[in-house]
Amino acid sequence: MTHTVHAPASSSAALPGFSNSRAQFEALVDAALAHAKKIGATNAAAEASEGTGLSVSVRKGELENVERNRDKSLGVSVYLGNRRGGASTSDFSQAAIERTVQAAYDIARFTAEDPMAGLPDPDLISHDQRDLDLFHPWSITSEQAAEIALRCEAAAMGVDKRITNSEGAAVSAQQSHFFSAHTHGFRGGYASSRHSISVAPIAGKGDDMQRDHWYSSMRHADELASPEAVGRYAAERALSRLHGRKIPTTSCPVLFESPLAAGLLGGLVHALSGGALYRKSSFLLDSLGTQVLPAHIQVHEDPFVMRGKGSSAFDEEGVKTSARQVIRDGSVEGYFLSSYSARKLGMRTTGNAGGSHNLVLSSKLTQAHDDLKAMLKKLGTGLFVIELMGQGVNYVTGDYSRGASGFWVEKGEIAFPVQEITIAGNLKDMLMGIQAVGADTYNYGAKTVGSVLINRMKVAGA
Repeated sequence: MTHTVHAPASSSAALPGFSNSRAQFEALVDAALAHAKKIGATNAAAEASEGTGLSVSVRKGELENVERNRDKSLGVSVYLGNRRGGASTSDFSQAAIERTVQAAYDIARFTAEDPMAGLPDPDLISHDQRDLDLFHPWSITSEQAAEIALRCEAAAMGVDKRITNSEGAAVSAQQSHFFSAHTHGFRGGYASSRHSISVAPIAGKGDDMQRDHWYSSMRHADELASPEAVGRYAAERALSRLHGRKIPTTSCPVLFESPLAAGLLGGLVHALSGGALYRKSSFLLDSLGTQVLPAHIQVHEDPFVMRGKGSSAFDEEGVKTSARQVIRDGSVEGYFLSSYSARKLGMRTTGNAGGSHNLVLSSKLTQAHDDLKAMLKKLGTGLFVIELMGQGVNYVTGDYSRGASGFWVEKGEIAFPVQEITIAGNLKDMLMGIQAVGADTYNYGAKTVGSVLINRMKVAGA
């Protein structure tokens, strides 16, 4: 079902599933940079990219949708001193390249000067072209993908007769590659892949219907969970939510299931990101060197994890990345900065143009046996949250208010499912109130974290 092909960077042959080779992309980018220099640009950057994929969905045992995607792009940035213009095209002809460069140049001419604009400093450029094992194309047909999706949905429907409906199951196989270069000496690119299986069953009928979903996503199809395992687990989650009720308004400890805990880590990243910091739209302004989490909490970033979903030897600007401690013993050791945001803050880029790289939030207090059952014991009596709704987070003030559902827990045991409630607090207090992190780690994109127990939040119910 799966095969892996590695093509050398100098190969003139197209990679499996792609129309363009690395060599063709290098020629396109070099042509764009040469034309930018010819018409008078001070500096320029260009990136050629291509993506292909297959997505198949089924519902109630029938094929619902087959979608193939194939797109390509050449993006160009032109600098005239501290003025920048950008343009892109999907036409790779020489005439189109020249038109695109000219369009970027014309935009730059009429753009206001920005002293912080410009390419990254030459001494920060990455020349690391290591293979992080990110490219594993899945040679799957639409018929094979449909068969896997049907198995996944059938496994969900077969768990219990109370699974009465389905929002469908889906299989996706995606791959892309790019080459980027700019006039400060960066040249680099790579191919990557991402594949997934997902399903969303519905339990119950009438006024007591509950849906839930589950999925598996990996760079290599061989590492995906089996479709049957994904289906069964999604069904068990939906069934566990039947007969949900409201609870009286209270304040209590709250345990965030590990996929939702990754969202809390995302909130921390947002607050420590250069754009929010220089715009003064973060509740963690001037937090470098200050304690924002309990002393037992660590956050580590590692761009070099093999097959990692956030792995890369360089960021979107070609700046070299590095493994580092972002939070040490609860204190902020680093922000997430691009060249532009770093200049706005009078700092150096951290190699995070485009986002974070494989973050892990951990606690020195976590023991190997701290699975979800153990975390429920630590919660004692309180709320275990498995779904959040709405976007009620104010990153300027840290105020947090989200619709939620999950389970009421008494003396470390799940008592009954809870729905139609709201949990509220302030992210500053929530982060400082982290009492424990579970060993039930879950990888959500470029973030890995176990379930997180927060000492107290407001719960608005009936």
